[in-house]
Amino acid sequence: MITGITAVFALTGALLLLFGTGLPIFVTFLIVNVGGTFLLLGANGFKLLANSIYDTATTGSLTAIPLFILLGELLFRGRALTVMFRSIEVLVGRVRGRQFVLAVVLSTVFGALSGAAMGVAAMLGKTLLPGIKERGGSSTLAMGAIVSGASLAPIIPPSLLAIIVGTLAGVSIGDMLVGGIVPGLMLAVLFVSYILIRIRLDPSLDTDAEDVPPERGPGDVLKALLSLAPFTIIVGSIMGFIMAGIATPSEAAATGVLGALATTMIYERLSFSVLKESVLSATRISAMILLIMASSKMFSQLLAMSGGISAMTSMISAMDLPGWAMLLVLMAFPFIMCMFIDQTALMLIVVPIYSPIVAHYGFDPLWFWLIFLVNITVGGITPPFGYVLFALQGSAPNEPMTAIFRSAWPFVWIFILGMVIMAAFPPLVTFLPSLTR
Repeated sequence: MITGITAVFALTGALLLLFGTGLPIFVTFLIVNVGGTFLLLGANGFKLLANSIYDTATTGSLTAIPLFILLGELLFRGRALTVMFRSIEVLVGRVRGRQFVLAVVLSTVFGALSGAAMGVAAMLGKTLLPGIKERGGSSTLAMGAIVSGASLAPIIPPSLLAIIVGTLAGVSIGDMLVGGIVPGLMLAVLFVSYILIRIRLDPSLDTDAEDVPPERGPGDVLKALLSLAPFTIIVGSIMGFIMAGIATPSEAAATGVLGALATTMIYERLSFSVLKESVLSATRISAMILLIMASSKMFSQLLAMSGGISAMTSMISAMDLPGWAMLLVLMAFPFIMCMFIDQTALMLIVVPIYSPIVAHYGFDPLWFWLIFLVNITVGGITPPFGYVLFALQGSAPNEPMTAIFRSAWPFVWIFILGMVIMAAFPPLVTFLPSLTR
């Protein structure tokens, strides 16, 4: 029977090997869990496997996941986001590089409301990217703007990954959601700043000089703001309730769904077919996520029972690295690995291994896990296997993957800069959550 650190490497290695075969994440976890349970605990261990599935399925905090998914489905299928697209375009106005700024703003807002980075990248790849190319703008810069903004979806609430990380790491989900606001907006500002600097240095990247919208008057701005007003129902019913201490994240998610229904109804896009398709899609996605979560929990229990986590913690503690060096090591591993395997799968492996190390070094859990969340989010746009990049390519098949990879790298470095800023200035992460306590 394998135990200790050997068990950690054996079980983790088996997972990574199976991930490479292209099997679904939950199937991979199931194979390793069943095999590991039999080797470590024998036939009686399968009771633990059943209990793990039951405990995960009945965890109250995870009810926010299907609700947030349903919220995004309602907005997408109800076409309420079309109204937001037009209104934000008016508000962006006549700034230099407006199409690229619009790409970042739209992908950030759409990603925050829907939580679906791949969906946002695919949608803007079909709608915004062709227009920028037709007007003579740089497709490389446009693609980078789209995928970077879309990748903020797991950071800016409502965020499914924040809920999963908070649940696995034992951190307040409300704090994780609220704590992602400032880092997410900071990264969006960094993206826009980079684009404006690039265009100032090389004006040929911008669209044609004739691509200037008509002068907007106060009436146009007011109309755009009024069109966006119904979306404040959603923002207020989620983040407003959480920050005011009125509702838990799960309760706020439920009110968010009501807000999405009200918003879609106001725009006269709500119908029985939209509601039916949204519920069915949210059910399928939620079931898959809960299966993965149950499998991940069992995997972490196997690691704990093998003695591997405690042995690894003792080994790392004996290295006696300074706190900043350990933080660098803990962040470098997922950054590199996310270039090759699914970020969600890696997160489910790493969180239970990292948790005791974070406690040993006395890192602020909220601060550490939000930096970690940003780190694994970068995996969505990191070549060669960033899934957001593939989603964009699917909606823009004429763009070669090499060009899409090239467009992503500058924004990957901006993400890294954002993590450095978060590490150097922890109040950026912890200040807003401290107001809710």
